[in-house]
Amino acid sequence: MNRSKRPIVIGVTGGSGSGKTSVCRSIFSQFSEHSILLFEQDSYYKDQGELSFKERLATNYDHPFAFDTDLLIEHLEALIHYQAIDKPVYDYEAHTRSKVTVHQEPKEVIILEGILILEDERLRDLMDIKVYVDTEDDIRIIRRIKRDMEERGRTLDSVIHQYLSVVKPMHHEFIEPTKKYADLIIPEGGENQVAIDLMCTKIASILKEK
Repeated sequence: MNRSKRPIVIGVTGGSGSGKTSVCRSIFSQFSEHSILLFEQDSYYKDQGELSFKERLATNYDHPFAFDTDLLIEHLEALIHYQAIDKPVYDYEAHTRSKVTVHQEPKEVIILEGILILEDERLRDLMDIKVYVDTEDDIRIIRRIKRDMEERGRTLDSVIHQYLSVVKPMHHEFIEPTKKYADLIIPEGGENQVAIDLMCTKIASILKEK
């Protein structure tokens, strides 16, 4: 499909707790008058229904293998071709995919958010703008503790253990290296209004051309 006749796809990545969501919400709010969709890679964690709960707890959620990237690409390509999808829902307490899906109609602007969206070349090739949100490790761990305890029912000890044993090493091995693929690097996430405004100006320019 000719890129001028397809939706704009904006990829927003960075480490866990980097402020990706804040950046995405800022973009969304500035283009709320347009047809716009927030699309999360987290929805595409693999179905682990065949595993025991103990085995699911051992899953490394910060490794590329944790994601059903083929399904994510299939659904993103469908949306790009203005076809509706039934997006999966991940149950963080059961540590597997829910039986529920969310029907999603295509939109003119798609914001794809996730820690490893720049890791796969096939996904990168579908994006018009690639953004990396770059935030220091100590800030990210504080944000992750707050989120996982308040929203995902985790204990403080479990969050810290997972961060030190898995999240931090995976960040430096798989996530941070994808910074080289970004068109724009935003330090400090949603607090960097200058960078967000520059990105939104570019998006507006692309929309005007379409």
